Amino acid sequence: MIKIGIIQQHNTADIELNKQRLAASIGSLAAKGAELIVLQELHNGLYFCQTETVDNFDLAEPIPGPSTDFFGELAKRHGVVLVTSLFERRAAGLYHNTAVVLEKDGSIAGKYRKMHIPDDPGYYEKFYFTPGDAPRGESDKAGFKPIQTSIGKLGVLVCWDQWYPEAARLMALQGAEILIYPTAIGYDSSDTPEEQERQREAWTTVQRGHAVANGLPVVTVNRVGHEADSNHQTKGIQFWGSSFVAGPQGELLFRAPNDEEVCTIVEVDLARGEQVRRWWPFLRDRRIDAYDDLVLRFGSR
Repeated sequence: MIKIGIIQQHNTADIELNKQRLAASIGSLAAKGAELIVLQELHNGLYFCQTETVDNFDLAEPIPGPSTDFFGELAKRHGVVLVTSLFERRAAGLYHNTAVVLEKDGSIAGKYRKMHIPDDPGYYEKFYFTPGDAPRGESDKAGFKPIQTSIGKLGVLVCWDQWYPEAARLMALQGAEILIYPTAIGYDSSDTPEEQERQREAWTTVQRGHAVANGLPVVTVNRVGHEADSNHQTKGIQFWGSSFVAGPQGELLFRAPNDEEVCTIVEVDLARGEQVRRWWPFLRDRRIDAYDDLVLRFGSR
């Protein structure tokens, strides 16, 4: 069993306050025995992608950099593996939405640059983020590669990636023992309550499907609370929280409320996936000889 800490937080415009609140929550979870702690997407500040302005690029930072130093020190102090989510400045004019995993000694175990980038009203991420690198190439490139840590191989993906079965499968095929999704997603105020709930349930369901299809537990940590649109073009985003942990058969081990902050520990049996895969040997029965057309945008050759 592994004790996984999740922090579902409502952020403010005060970056230092957000970080200090996260630090307090990390310390609290570590004191209760957490071995792995997962933070939400872009957890240092507000979700700035509601608008398009070049001034927001000033929020980006290098990796290693100030945030990896700050959270690395926390990981070392508390002896935990920490999954963080940062706005990375790779070079002038080149930025990524990057998850960084910090080891128990404070070192960087690895990073993952978000591969699927949305561009919807209120989620103008293509303006800010370059898609993650292809899986092959130089060692500093991201792609769908699990990150080896002292507690196991983590298949870390980010938010919009959670809708794509290919991403989860590629992580599983490279030996990931758990799928992890730092997330920032919420309700569109123009949608009816019924449509809002359909979207939240679809979001949960597709990720539970990744757990089933790959025989792996899934950990998804979302932000919560309302964040205003600084340009006042929309009513802002009501982030729907609902962070959850699912087992390798898609069973819900924990689900947070959609309107409250949460700082809690969920125990997950990583070894159980071995037994589930014996019952349901989906990897054995894959027709790898017949999947060539998956690399096409649409249709067949």
